[in-house]
Amino acid sequence: MPPAAEAVYAEDETVREEAERHRGDEPRRSALRAPAAAALLTAVLLCLATRLSRTYPFGPVTRNIVDLGQQYLPYHAYWRAFLLGETHGDAFLNWNSGFGSNFLGDIGTYLSSPFDLLVVLFPADRVELALYVVTAAKISAAAAAMALLLLRLRPGPWPVAAVLGTAYALSGWTLNYGATVPMWLDGLVAFPLLCLVGEWARTARRPVLGPLVVALAWISNFYTAYMATLGAAVFLLVRLLTAEETASARQRIAGALRAARSVLIGIGLAAPLVVVVFLATKVADPTPETVFAPAPWTDVLARFLPATASVASPALFIGTPALALALTLPFNRAVAPRVRAGWTAAIVLVTLSLQWEPTHLLWHAGASPNGIPYRQTFVLCGLLLIAAWFSAARGVPRPAALLAGVTLLGVLAWAARGSVDIDRWTFPAFGTAALLAGAAVLLAPAGARRGHARVQPDRVPRARVLPVLAVVLLAAAQAGEVAVTGMRIEEQQRSKVSWSPRVGPWQEAAADEVARADAWPRHRTDPGEVPGGNDVLLVGGQGADYYSSLTADVTSRTLASLGFGYYAKGRHPVSLDNPVADALFSIGTRLRSKPTEPVRQDAPPRATVTVTTTPVPPLVTVRPPGRPATHPGDSAFARQERLLGADVYELPAPRRTGRTLTARCPAGSQVWFWAPEYRGEAALAGERPVGFDGKPPSVRAPLQALGTVPDSGAVRIDLAPEGKLRLPREPVGCLVAARLDSAVRRLTATGATRVRAGGHTVTAELPPGSKGVAVLAAPRISGWRCAAGDADARPARAYEGLVAVPLDGRASSVSCSFRPPGMKLGGAVGAAALLALAVTGLLHRRRVRR
Repeated sequence: MPPAAEAVYAEDETVREEAERHRGDEPRRSALRAPAAAALLTAVLLCLATRLSRTYPFGPVTRNIVDLGQQYLPYHAYWRAFLLGETHGDAFLNWNSGFGSNFLGDIGTYLSSPFDLLVVLFPADRVELALYVVTAAKISAAAAAMALLLLRLRPGPWPVAAVLGTAYALSGWTLNYGATVPMWLDGLVAFPLLCLVGEWARTARRPVLGPLVVALAWISNFYTAYMATLGAAVFLLVRLLTAEETASARQRIAGALRAARSVLIGIGLAAPLVVVVFLATKVADPTPETVFAPAPWTDVLARFLPATASVASPALFIGTPALALALTLPFNRAVAPRVRAGWTAAIVLVTLSLQWEPTHLLWHAGASPNGIPYRQTFVLCGLLLIAAWFSAARGVPRPAALLAGVTLLGVLAWAARGSVDIDRWTFPAFGTAALLAGAAVLLAPAGARRGHARVQPDRVPRARVLPVLAVVLLAAAQAGEVAVTGMRIEEQQRSKVSWSPRVGPWQEAAADEVARADAWPRHRTDPGEVPGGNDVLLVGGQGADYYSSLTADVTSRTLASLGFGYYAKGRHPVSLDNPVADALFSIGTRLRSKPTEPVRQDAPPRATVTVTTTPVPPLVTVRPPGRPATHPGDSAFARQERLLGADVYELPAPRRTGRTLTARCPAGSQVWFWAPEYRGEAALAGERPVGFDGKPPSVRAPLQALGTVPDSGAVRIDLAPEGKLRLPREPVGCLVAARLDSAVRRLTATGATRVRAGGHTVTAELPPGSKGVAVLAAPRISGWRCAAGDADARPARAYEGLVAVPLDGRASSVSCSFRPPGMKLGGAVGAAALLALAVTGLLHRRRVRR
């Protein structure tokens, strides 16, 4: 360090120590005030942005865009019902989704945050409000955690720490990504907390609490906790190299080892849940590989500015005042050179890592994600705000540093002016915030502006408090940009991406009908399709609808092969209204809904709901040894027949002339059209057109009925494709009702005489002497174990993708149970980690006593 800089820094340290001697309990009070103020300001601004965009709960417009409405809202509705004991399944198995799914894996992916327990405080018809409150609580907690971290790093004015905490919690990442993906917000909370764990490790403090914080972060959402852990490692590295308390190499190594111990023990404590989720991802339906393409640097720079939204570039907005302070750090001579160099280098390298494929893959655990490629951006936002705090904690930077930072900010804005992400609100909001922040600087006390000036003891109380007006202007600058940015992002998202309507009368009517008709486990009740997706999680029943990142590959493939459609590249199979499928999966009651008015963004939808009950085989049926002769082929019709064990379709070889298919079928049979990649309309002569929405690889169109074959037996199907016409080899099947009725009666007569279902078990009593294979109408996902009679349970067999148990004629019952894979391994790792934590605590107590 140059002598002049050393003198300035030493003088500043003397000033700080002298001021602290006159503060008394001020640091402790600040440590409480700043987090509380940050949380309150954050909650107010989030609600204000929601109100300005007229979004629920402060307006009539839905906020259920993309997966928020299709996935997270239904999961929280089911979570509430589960916690209150209102579901058929338990923590292991969800009977409602996908004909039986691994619920513990879904808990670890979507619902394991402590904040999610808040849903029980709300009635069932206010689940949207509950999810909004959960979201607001997580964001507010992130603000409080960051404010607490900042004051732990360096004493300073608590109002500034509170404003910077709010800037972190309401960054562009939060407003553009996290607010609509609630479980990622746990990573936002985790990053500053894990940085605190690093501080504790560096200073040899709290060796037991540290691993517990790590465990809580990884349990809450291990995906973003992984990113937060990497970010905390960067934080710790900089602190080890720049903080005075770890001046020697030995101290640095010891601090790093203590941090590694905390992380390893903490992850070990989370292993009982994390291992289950990890193994579930290994058998999940794979999504197409994504090749990372870095965003143009113009767009990257634009995302530092307010009112910008995109999923193709990193959301880096932290507010103009906070960004300006961060940009002054390299030039702020009141801060030690090693601190300036360390944090500047870290921020530059992390920024570059967003754009380089090897480090992009490192941030995302080796797999480039679909949809949003910059999910780790919240870490960079946090590092920027830490830099801003180091530059401002001892007072407003001196004019030279301010001028340099403002110049950099201007260059950034100028370079970003041509980006496609720039909104009409961007530069007006940016300019207004800059003016307000400049006014706040001018109103700050002279000692705070100089930063390095000596403070006399009798003037400490006055010098350490910013004028009220300066604080108000600073907060207003930050708050105004956040409110405008949140409003514009919500408005842009609703206009550019898919959305689901608010929960209302349609879902309530369907839920009432499901509750009245439910006969589980005698047979299933399928609620059909209600707007929003994941219907069974919202309204009840035991249908096929299921949307999860952990949707098992066997579930997706089995259902798709039988004519079911899907979205999200296979991870969202949907209900199939087909009598053969109903027989195969014991769907005895089916709901059908018809909207009474157009579905709109600004009003909950209404619909008429009808209920149909038909005889179906029981949940457990018996297939005889061998397989009856059925139509060969790989069409959905042939696969349904093989699983059913009977020929129920006539499969003509249609003749194609242009956009018309012609064939002949038995009079009175029902014409079904199967074209999973077809997008457009298909119409049987004399019937209304039926729409198909195939869009490979993301969307697969389901099997659909076109109408009844006329007395002549002639079938004519007119097609109106959108784009290239792609049809399978057997697109047409004519279902003969009498054949299906006969097959249903046979399976019912030979199937289970009684079925009992527990939370994750099924027991069925069979007719005496049953031989062949007992088939449980559930996809054979990993974790099923079954036994015939009193035999030992073994991993279940598969029969055309469903759970199967071989029968030799001696057993009169079968039993199956589901246990999520990884529980034993995770439990063993967790027990070892708990022992290590106990040993760590005992050693620490002994060291303290000595």
